[in-house]
Amino acid sequence: MTTLIIAELTIRETQRRRILWMTLLMGLGFLVVFGLGFHYIYLDVSKHVTDSNERNLVVGVLLTAGLYAINFLIVVIAVLISVTAVSGEIESHTIEAILTKPVRRWEIILGKWLGFAALLLVYSLLLTGGVLLIVYLRSGVTVNNLWAGMGLMALQGWVILSLTIAGGARLSTLSNGVMAFMMYGIAFIGGWVEQIGALLRNETAVDIGIATSLIMPSEILWKKALSLLEPGLANPAFNIGPFAIASQPSNLMIGYAIFYLVALLALALISFSRRDL
Repeated sequence: MTTLIIAELTIRETQRRRILWMTLLMGLGFLVVFGLGFHYIYLDVSKHVTDSNERNLVVGVLLTAGLYAINFLIVVIAVLISVTAVSGEIESHTIEAILTKPVRRWEIILGKWLGFAALLLVYSLLLTGGVLLIVYLRSGVTVNNLWAGMGLMALQGWVILSLTIAGGARLSTLSNGVMAFMMYGIAFIGGWVEQIGALLRNETAVDIGIATSLIMPSEILWKKALSLLEPGLANPAFNIGPFAIASQPSNLMIGYAIFYLVALLALALISFSRRDL
């Protein structure tokens, strides 16, 4: 019960600081820009491309570009809304006032995680659903495995969230933010190394990419989500450029990502409980 109260207070805090409303407003702005851009590009494509397969290919690339941007925004928002959740309150000594009340330390961490996780889920569903709806209404193109793909994109945000919460239990706010973005950067470049290695049939490069996925499974979740939503991107790879899926992610990596999330959350709970404040 206490955990849910803290989760509610966490959401209210984002409202009070206008983080929630600014995030939603900028998300709406993103959908407006994407919708206008897609409308006029598709209008031009419809006039000059008569083959339906080629037209759908262009739509697929535009849709994937939109999803790619959303994926990055989810990561950024996950870091920004949670990077000060623990470390910021420790540095400002706000946490000391909370701990004077009959509340356990693990309830604070879990409550904050649940609050931010709920916000990320809503944000992810609204942006992803908005882009897919725009594409469908304008072109009639739909995607496969809708809920599974959207779920994996939200899961990536939760993984990043768990990382920043765990980091905040021990690191300063600035160090925590740098660590979170650099870990995402490692996963990002590792994913590219794996994709290029798969195209060139370079097993060493593929192994490097797999290793980075174990260090931070964010990129592999994006690739898996994309392969579920748009299976056609996996073949032929060179026709799609940067959005190709040359190396098909394993279903086992989804289970690993969930384990990774739980392990980070457990680390945050234990670390904060043992920290001398």
